[in-house]
Amino acid sequence: MQIGVVGKANVGKSTFFKALTLANIEIANYPFATIEPNKGVGFVKVEAVCKEFGTRCNPREGYCTGEYRFVPVEVIDVAGLVPGAHEGKGMGNQFLDDLRQADCLIHVIDASGSTNEKGEPVEVGSYDPGKDIEFLDVELDMWFFGILKKGWEKLARQIQQEQREPHVVLGKQLTGLGVDEDMVKEAIKKLGLDPQKPAQWTEEQMRELASYLRKKSKPMIIAANKIDTKHGNSNFEKLKEKFPEHLIVPCSAESELALKEASKAGLIEYVPGDFDFSTLQEAELSDKQTAALNFIKDNILEKFKNTGVQETIDMAVFDLLGYIAVFPGGVNKLTDQHGNVLPDCFLLPPKSSALDFAYKIHSDIGKGFVKAIDVKSKMVIGKEHKLKHRDVVEIMSKN
Repeated sequence: MQIGVVGKANVGKSTFFKALTLANIEIANYPFATIEPNKGVGFVKVEAVCKEFGTRCNPREGYCTGEYRFVPVEVIDVAGLVPGAHEGKGMGNQFLDDLRQADCLIHVIDASGSTNEKGEPVEVGSYDPGKDIEFLDVELDMWFFGILKKGWEKLARQIQQEQREPHVVLGKQLTGLGVDEDMVKEAIKKLGLDPQKPAQWTEEQMRELASYLRKKSKPMIIAANKIDTKHGNSNFEKLKEKFPEHLIVPCSAESELALKEASKAGLIEYVPGDFDFSTLQEAELSDKQTAALNFIKDNILEKFKNTGVQETIDMAVFDLLGYIAVFPGGVNKLTDQHGNVLPDCFLLPPKSSALDFAYKIHSDIGKGFVKAIDVKSKMVIGKEHKLKHRDVVEIMSKN
C-alpha cells in the first residue's frame, strides 16, 4: 500500500510527512522545498489483539505498545502543486507522475489561510483554503482526462469495429493509475454512457468519466494543517460546511513532530494519536521546550483530542479505503518458530476472504488452502468467509 501526501508548496506538507515517518527531509519556508519525492514508512494504529490473549506481541515490522499495534505503510511526499500543474506548471508533471501508484491521497492544506495559490506567504487569514481543495480536484481530474483522451478517438472506433467491451480496454489502459475493469464498468453504468458506442461519448462525458475514475482510484482525505494558528479553527468549520463530500481532519503537523521527537529523545512518553502525554525527564527540558509542550497540551490535545496526524492516516486506510487488519496465528500457538508472538499483521482490502488472506501470506499457502480457523472463536471457516478487522486466523494448507 502506498499513501501519497499532496498539496501546494509551503503549507507544511513536508512537516506532515516527517511527523508521520520521522524521515530526515528538508523542511523550508519557500515553494518547492521538495523536488524529488520523499519516501518513508508511516504507521496505522490498530487496537492490539494480543491483550485479548493475555500476552504481548513481537512485531517483525512496526511495533506494539500493548494497547495498540502500529502497522507500517509506505508514504510518499511529492513536489508541491500550483494551479495548472496538469499543463506542466510548477513541478506539475513530475508531481502527477509520482502519484500513479498511490492507493489514496492525503491533501495537506494551510487552514490558517496564510499561503496563496502559488505557495507564497501572505497575511494570515487573507487566503481562502477552500480554493486549494477546489484546484487540486480540478488538477487531478484534468490529469486523468489528459491520459484518457490520449489517442481516444482511434481507440473508440477500434472498440466499436471489433465489438470489444470498453471497460476491459480502458481498464487495461489505465491500470497504471490504479484503475481496474470493475471501476470502469461501474462508471459507465453510473454515468449512463452507451458501452456500444464509445466513439459518440462527448468531451463532457469523458471529463465526467475521468473525474469518476480519479475519485475511485485515488480517494482523498483533507488534512487541515496549522489548526492551532489564528483563523485555523474557524476556517476548518467553514471547510466542513462547504465540502461535506470530503473527509476533513483538523491537524497540527508541527505539534505531532515535536511530540514524536521529544518521545524519541526520552523526554516524554507519547503514543501517536493519544490525547495526552506524560513528562519523563522534566529536569532535562529547557524553558522553551516546556513552553512548547504546554502550548501543545492546552491548544491542541485538550481542544482537538489529538494532533490529527495519526487520525488522518488511520482514516485514510480504514475509512477511506475500508481496509482491515488481519493477524496470522494458531489456535494452539500464537508464536512463530523464533518464539515471536503474533509477529505479522496484514492490511487487506474490504470484503477479503480467508482464501485472499492465505494468498496474501504466500501464494503457495493460497494454492494449497484446505481450511481456516478463526482463532478467537476457534470456529472453522471456509475459503469464501469474509474476514473482519482484527481477526486472528490460522490457515491450514497442503503446502
